Amino acid sequence: MTATRDAQVSTSSAAMSELIAGNKRFVYGRPRYGHDVARAAATANGQKPHSLVLGCIDSRVPLEAIFDQTFGSICVARSGAHVLDRSLIGSINFAVAELGVSLVLVVGHKRCGAVHATVEALRAGATPGGDVGYVGYLVDELAPAVQAVGLEGEDTDERAVREHVSRTVDRLRDVPELAAEIAAGRIKVAGAVYDLDSGWVEFLP
Repeated sequence: MTATRDAQVSTSSAAMSELIAGNKRFVYGRPRYGHDVARAAATANGQKPHSLVLGCIDSRVPLEAIFDQTFGSICVARSGAHVLDRSLIGSINFAVAELGVSLVLVVGHKRCGAVHATVEALRAGATPGGDVGYVGYLVDELAPAVQAVGLEGEDTDERAVREHVSRTVDRLRDVPELAAEIAAGRIKVAGAVYDLDSGWVEFLP
């Protein structure tokens, strides 16, 4: 039975278990799913995803692959360092309200280029809000997480990634539509960090 039709994948805890199991299959080199056009055709007439995964645009972090999920199993939303904007929040709301996902998972990753650029900009004395360009918008959005962990130490980037994931989770939990679904016990919003070297996904408390 595929994940898209498995009645058990209808709660946030079941969805989380499915993603954890998929990540284990990925790491151990035993993936169940691939990019098979037959599977794509099988889901062409409808979808019942169990999760929405929000991640970074980094080409080394293909979310369907690292969680070993097939067509129709998860919705994927991506931006630089999973920075939120109105479009992404609207898309997440749509996935919850219209597609019935029960889990929203925010996935950061180690050695994130956008986070590193923000750390370097702040170390160089850049002021958030000073760059009006589109990349500057990412820096502005990431700056609070970097400032919260401090600029000292060799592990600043990694600590900032984790802090930014936590802040993104908190921000989503405060979105009125999502907050109502959380309060009713219908969805869960959680965070995780992907390790580029090992392939493991660490789910944050």
